Amino acid sequence: MTLLAPAETVHTAPAPARAARRLRGTAWTAVLLIALGGSIVISVTLGPAEISPAEAWTSILSHLGIGDSALSPLRDGIVWELRMPRALAAGAVGAGLALCGAIMQAVLRNPLADPYLLGLSSGASFGAVMVIVLGFVIALPIAAFGGALVALAATLLLAGAVGRITASRTILAGIAVSAVLGALTSLVIFWSATGDSYREILGWLLGSLAGVTWPAASLALAAVLVVGVPLLFSGGALDAFAFGDRAAASLGVSVSRTRWVLLGATALLTGCLVAVSGSIGFVGLVVPHAVRLLAGSGHRMLLPLSALTGAVFLIWADTIARTLFDPRELPVGIVTALVGAPLFCFLLLRARRIS
Repeated sequence: MTLLAPAETVHTAPAPARAARRLRGTAWTAVLLIALGGSIVISVTLGPAEISPAEAWTSILSHLGIGDSALSPLRDGIVWELRMPRALAAGAVGAGLALCGAIMQAVLRNPLADPYLLGLSSGASFGAVMVIVLGFVIALPIAAFGGALVALAATLLLAGAVGRITASRTILAGIAVSAVLGALTSLVIFWSATGDSYREILGWLLGSLAGVTWPAASLALAAVLVVGVPLLFSGGALDAFAFGDRAAASLGVSVSRTRWVLLGATALLTGCLVAVSGSIGFVGLVVPHAVRLLAGSGHRMLLPLSALTGAVFLIWADTIARTLFDPRELPVGIVTALVGAPLFCFLLLRARRIS
């Protein structure tokens, strides 16, 4: 197995081998679900106000209509109004980015593909920076989402302008659109940003979940449920893509339609997530590769395990970002880069030894 094969050929395995893989995948799913629940509860306990896991749990249950909270109104607000939406948003964003990364690596047959490959991050950044420098911060999520969709449309139009839209042309068009929008974003910052807007812009460009409230967390959760959950059932089609377009077509997959439906869905999901968190790198790139080492390359297990792993990873990355240098807070994108880049190098070296 090599790291530089995003969707390895899925060979037909004997029934005992398939059963063993299914059992292993089920075991990892159970482990990650427990880790996700524990991560959320522990995350809301960490911070300047010391709150035990039992207290956090009773607070969460009380807001779900089960029992009464033993915390004071102030401490209960810290758990439910400040830390809980942030933890849930981190989980949703991490799950969505990892899921989109796994799908794009398979659909585009590019091991370096991530959710931002089609210019989505640059488009969202341009929209967000524009409203920040204009002083309309309340419209930031809408502007970021709109910028991501405009970037996607520009990428597809450019790819189609030079002929039939193919995966390689789409990638090249996405790189060009990203470069243009990145330059425009830098120009706007250089020309217009003043005072505290520099810090706010920098925090958003590096990715941050600071100040996430229930409406923002609800947007991320709804996007994952409405768009992400249906994508989990695309594993069979993605396995067919591993053999190439002709083989996938012979297996009954409508290659062109399936490719663009999946790309469109991942773009929509990424736009919603970027609108909440800003640009957070390495989650969609590294997590699917790491999960392949645990669960193999079959996408029926790879997709849900990548989503769960991405959720756990980003919850802890955000927890580290807000607590490690308290009272100063790091943008979570710095933490994911510091962890993700060495991990990617490790996976690359490991794949080289195996091959």
